[in-house]
Amino acid sequence: MKIKICCISSVAEANLAILHGADVLGLVGPMPSGPGILSPTSIGTIVAALPEDITTFYLTSKQSALEIIAEHRLAQTDAIQIVDEVTPETYEQLRDYDGQLQLIQVIHVGDHTAIEQAMLASRYVDMILLDSGRPSLQIKELGGTGRTHDWRISSKIINSVNIPVWLAGGLRSSNVGEAIQECRPYGVDLCSGVRSEGLLDPKKLAAFVSTVRETTMA
Repeated sequence: MKIKICCISSVAEANLAILHGADVLGLVGPMPSGPGILSPTSIGTIVAALPEDITTFYLTSKQSALEIIAEHRLAQTDAIQIVDEVTPETYEQLRDYDGQLQLIQVIHVGDHTAIEQAMLASRYVDMILLDSGRPSLQIKELGGTGRTHDWRISSKIINSVNIPVWLAGGLRSSNVGEAIQECRPYGVDLCSGVRSEGLLDPKKLAAFVSTVRETTMA
């Protein structure tokens, strides 16, 4: 079970997450709302200081390939996590930009229409990530909400696509075991669930990772 710690804001936070067992770090680019937002240049500085074996995701709310590529050239992460809806042409242009770059599409699980959205996106990307944003709001919520969603729908999505699926949205040590048992995702992802007053909390990190490991070994 892979663990992704998101909203990393500094090299110190990155190292703390790695120390507690994070496999992947998420770094948040410019967004309409939500925590952990950094400039692509600041993200690039953090990425350059990390061990080569740590995978990094760049979270972008941009919907055009040109804008996404411009940001990624500064951020230099291993993967791009697209948190809003984009066209098939955008995926193709990103593949042309860098065929080795992993693409992760976020699907915000509000109702059963998310299943069809995920199946469509799975034709073009390497992974799906299920979250609890509300992209239809006037000021879009595209992640970091701290809310869970209906895991029964998430489970159906995981069983309907042929690529790895991450589960996010309101996860914490108190509920991640149940979430894993319900959905059996490829990995789990969280931001606020391991933070206190906005900062990574070593005790919450340790508790979360311990619960994930215990659940997957059972």
